[in-house]
Amino acid sequence: MKYLIVGLGNIGEEYANTRHNIGFTILNAFAEESKTFFSDRRYGSVCEIKYKGRSFVLLKPSTFMNLSGQAVSRLLAYFKLTPKDLVVMHDDLDVPPWRLKLVERGGPGGHRGILDIIATLHTEEFLRVKLGIGRPPPRMPTEKYVLSPFPAEDVENVAVLIERAAQAVVTVLTEGLAVAQNRFHGEVGTEVNSNK
Repeated sequence: MKYLIVGLGNIGEEYANTRHNIGFTILNAFAEESKTFFSDRRYGSVCEIKYKGRSFVLLKPSTFMNLSGQAVSRLLAYFKLTPKDLVVMHDDLDVPPWRLKLVERGGPGGHRGILDIIATLHTEEFLRVKLGIGRPPPRMPTEKYVLSPFPAEDVENVAVLIERAAQAVVTVLTEGLAVAQNRFHGEVGTEVNSNK
């Protein structure tokens, strides 16, 4: 069984540690923990991980956020996969900070990367792991907020979010969405430390 796991973000050093690039950050940690390396392809950076009889293809699109659908559709076609085999990880303003929300369908919610994937694939039927970054403070434009780095005091929270998100993806694909939702929705629990 093979799945395509996409982390959304923008290429370039100026975006590397921003809130909008949390999808990239999680895939980098995922690959590092699995001792695998990304290779550059035409539409993004790709690596493959095997776990419990399943193959996870990790993709960081190089098409910029609002054209993410191009990379996703190309990789799905290349590996002969369908949207049912797709998981997309992305930042979400409407999910409280450091929380996860796992859903199997729905609209873009204002996220341009998700909007382009839906438009390109002609379906909303694919799994998403929404990563809570909270709302910008008063009078700060949303674009400036999502394209700014996490403050230094949030380093520990970001690390926990990254670990929980990686665990949530594996749980979804090995145990099912309902199990993952029960385990990872809500307040940050003890599941991060309990698996160490």
